[in-house]
Amino acid sequence: MPLVAGISFRRVGKVYYFDPGELNIQEGDFVIAETARGVEFGEVMMSPRDVPEDQLVAPLKKIIRVATGEDLERAAANRENEKSAFEVCLQKITDHNLPMKLLEAEYSFDGTMVTFSFSAEGRVDFRELVKDLSSALKTRVQLHQIGVRDEAKLIGGYGTCGRELCCSCFLSSFEPVSMKMAKDQSLFLNPAKFSGVCGKLMCCLRYEHDFYREAREYLPAVGALVPTERGTGKVVDINVVSSMLTVELEDGVTLIIPSSEIEFDGCCRRHGVGCQMKESNCRLIKHHDDVESRVS
Repeated sequence: MPLVAGISFRRVGKVYYFDPGELNIQEGDFVIAETARGVEFGEVMMSPRDVPEDQLVAPLKKIIRVATGEDLERAAANRENEKSAFEVCLQKITDHNLPMKLLEAEYSFDGTMVTFSFSAEGRVDFRELVKDLSSALKTRVQLHQIGVRDEAKLIGGYGTCGRELCCSCFLSSFEPVSMKMAKDQSLFLNPAKFSGVCGKLMCCLRYEHDFYREAREYLPAVGALVPTERGTGKVVDINVVSSMLTVELEDGVTLIIPSSEIEFDGCCRRHGVGCQMKESNCRLIKHHDDVESRVS
């Protein structure tokens, strides 16, 4: 397996694999690497290790060197230049009366190009703006329109949980999030209740989705008939995390029972006891001593 190191070129940015060659680098080191955009300054997020070839995108580019003191000074100077370039761009946007929200200015490591990221409700014709900026900044200019998730990542903030936004503090990439994940977690299906500051479904719905999906294989579905010490009852609610079932008996009495106290041998997950297992959605509940152990 090839030896690679993981490099990120921006705060909480995507991690890319590079060939470390003979360099002795560790996580947290700053390096200069060859990229598709040219030579760039980045941070080692993953120390060199063997990675299967099917996880790599060929050809694998090399890390040129460990960053020197001069490289660090240039990177710091670029950060300062970005502040002034941002102000210039803001003024030019106002002058051109463009419906766009400027979010970030980023200089390439060699200072020959500056990229401005912005958000807008629709497409924006910024051709004249690019010409004006190139003349004012004396360098190549690129404008990049980004979506609402990337906007939240750049700006930062706090979620309804009271913690810093996941996307701005540790998520290096966005994974798909769907309403089905909310449904699988028994959440009230009102998107306003679990939408993030970006207006999209919260990324944290993704974190526990696999647990909920797997844990349900060891539990009956709502509506299934299950045996209890007081007779057969219908499952009317499930707490997947605590593995507790709310069961309604034939006499109207409702019980809250740990799933570990119910014998599920031969029970259909969809219909419960007595099912002949003839329908396509019928399958037996998997054996499991205690679903709670899966949480820990």
